[in-house]
Amino acid sequence: LNTELQALGFSIIDDRKHRIIEKIKNLIIKIAHGEEEAPKQNISFYLSEQLHLDYNYLSSLFSEIENTTIEKFFINQKTERVKELLVYDELTLNEIAFHLGYSSAAHLSNQFKKVTGLTPGYFKKVKENKRKPLDEV
Repeated sequence: LNTELQALGFSIIDDRKHRIIEKIKNLIIKIAHGEEEAPKQNISFYLSEQLHLDYNYLSSLFSEIENTTIEKFFINQKTERVKELLVYDELTLNEIAFHLGYSSAAHLSNQFKKVTGLTPGYFKKVKENKRKPLDEV
């Protein structure tokens, strides 16, 4: 069964630690991609509450297995979502900031620039220049 699943690009997670890591990732992805509302409390409390495990344990386990911190993973997921929403051009930067739980558009912009090296406005401009209208394709 495992071999057949791997051939299809899937795998069975049989290790308890890896199951916990996948749960952390899934919770973060759901928040970052709007499937769940951004928690009012900080992410550490939210994960600990959802998984019924001490955050220090979750944090050290995640870092050990993923070679990055939960915070960096969360920031990267949110940044990817911001990119997606900027390209869609349906929401203002303030609306994106609100939906993703940022304290302000300025905070989102600063974090976006730290991760990508670009401001959200410049990223959007570059992406618009690369896209062609369907009737020009």
